[in-house]
Amino acid sequence: MQDKILVMIPAYNEYLNLPQVISELQEKCPGYDYVIVNDGSTDSTRKLCNSRHYNVLDLPVNLGLAGAVRAGMKYANYYGYDYAVQIDGDGQHCPEYIAEMIARMKETGSDIVIGSRFKTQKKPFTMRMLGSHMISGALWLTTGGKRISDVTSGMRLFSKKMIRRFDYGMNYRPEPDTLAYLLNHGVKIEEVQVSMRERISGRSYLGFFSSIGYMVHVLFNIFVVQWFREG
Repeated sequence: MQDKILVMIPAYNEYLNLPQVISELQEKCPGYDYVIVNDGSTDSTRKLCNSRHYNVLDLPVNLGLAGAVRAGMKYANYYGYDYAVQIDGDGQHCPEYIAEMIARMKETGSDIVIGSRFKTQKKPFTMRMLGSHMISGALWLTTGGKRISDVTSGMRLFSKKMIRRFDYGMNYRPEPDTLAYLLNHGVKIEEVQVSMRERISGRSYLGFFSSIGYMVHVLFNIFVVQWFREG
């Protein structure tokens, strides 16, 4: 029986990027289903999805990435998908790598496969990557030496077991601290080398100061909060 694969696309104000994202996905992965999770966008994302008859899950308010991904996981679980793939709505992620990620999951029996920019390529030591270096180090320290090279990658594949776990686990967020928690509770995570592009249009919600705040928040969660989580 053929695997049911869902591509989840969290989108907040991405109407300029979504046409290319969907067109490329349909061209390169014609056998996959997709759902755009419109996270309370204030631009024309909703109108675009309706006018082009895209498959969309329309959230009435902005829940942030964690809420959008949880909504996508609930959708995937409800419709019985075997795999759910998270890609960004800004065009950074190349869908042709999804098949390789699924093959890696089947080969290794892993629960999550991350599309990594740094699995086989060295991570540059720049100011932009300083936070990623620090978060990777924190994860390594708190998981007994388990290493994830691209902790902030938004391209992730989840098994059916993880779809259910993210659906029912109220505290699960698509963030590095959740990866640390899952590694410490027996979840197997693998990486596949991928290439990523700059976003097609628009600006990332993470600026300089918000990036620093994000890094501090994640590090605190990895070193402190994960030990008190209940799933």
